[in-house]
Amino acid sequence: MKALLLSFGLWLASAPFLAAQDLIDRIDESLTISSYHDQARARLSGLLDLEYYHFAQPPPGLIRADGHDLFAPRLTAFLDAQLGPHVYFFAQSRVDTGFDPSDLGAQLRLDEFALRITPWSDGRFNVQVGRFATIFGAWVERHLSWDNPFVNAPLPYETATLVSDWQLPLTGQSFRAVPGSEKYEFLPVVWGPSYAQGISVSGELGMFQYAAEVKNAPVSSRPETWDEYDFSRPATDLRFGLQPNEAWHFGLSAGEGPYLNAEAPLPHDEGGIDDYRQFVLGQDISYARGHWQIWLEVIESRFEVPRVGDADVFAYYVETKYQITPQLFGALRWNQQMFQNERDSVAKAHDIWRAEVALGYRFSAHTQWKIQYSLIGGDFVSERTSSFFATQFTVRF
Repeated sequence: MKALLLSFGLWLASAPFLAAQDLIDRIDESLTISSYHDQARARLSGLLDLEYYHFAQPPPGLIRADGHDLFAPRLTAFLDAQLGPHVYFFAQSRVDTGFDPSDLGAQLRLDEFALRITPWSDGRFNVQVGRFATIFGAWVERHLSWDNPFVNAPLPYETATLVSDWQLPLTGQSFRAVPGSEKYEFLPVVWGPSYAQGISVSGELGMFQYAAEVKNAPVSSRPETWDEYDFSRPATDLRFGLQPNEAWHFGLSAGEGPYLNAEAPLPHDEGGIDDYRQFVLGQDISYARGHWQIWLEVIESRFEVPRVGDADVFAYYVETKYQITPQLFGALRWNQQMFQNERDSVAKAHDIWRAEVALGYRFSAHTQWKIQYSLIGGDFVSERTSSFFATQFTVRF
């Protein structure tokens, strides 16, 4: 009841935005400039997200907070600039409480900045350099709050495994989490949209799409280290897509790279940092027709861990969205993640399932509200069942 009342309070707090649609429209128009007969264009846009979470301890996903309630506002600003038909630059900056919601206070970050060159207008080839979201996986393309029917990310993109980039097991038997472990010390299969630095090529050839990238950090790397890795240990990702018609899309992703932090206390007799890598493979299918949208993504990951051997993660989610009315939509998502290593020394309690339901309402082209409930079987250190509640109000300009 407390969570529902706070959600209603958040909705009431958004009333000034709902009453200012004309003002938002005028602001939106004023943030675009062009010159040289529209050959040079620049546009500033953004998202204001007001999020509230209610949860048991430990918090779900990669949230870092004490207590049971968290208010996490976020302001995201985007800059898009076009010079003729062949040169494009974009950047993304955020003011929030952390890349993942936390109670650690406000911070300002520059998450993305990249230059893209498109030599041919048919999109057959693009080259991009800078800091940008990974090409791996299907969810990354719709990870922004306006496009995601849920408040949070699917399980593979925000749930810690028992693999750490710097906390190494002493023996195979110590390769487990214990009560009091800090989840943020361990890595998910893919850390959100993974804004590491590098270069990529991509394009479309009829019904086929392709992309490849070389980056300074693998897809599982933590946000705080994206600027610390260098290109002496690059990570590589590939993606291929097939869209035979407007309803169906099929994708295949693969990646590999050294995941250990350069400061990891690796013993001299265990080889070098480059000897321990993450290998990840993803398959995805999406379908959209009429009022329905459906996404299915399966990801398999292998971490090579000192003293332990191969640690494997199998994760998947299936998600559906139904457009009830032009403004109201509902969504369901089932997630599951299984973890094991070749010596069977990992706590089986780390296997996790999560069932989620969300309801959203788009008031206008600029404002949206979502409410979500998630039931979780298993968490980082136990097999207990828990739940969490989240709500989000978004203003787009």
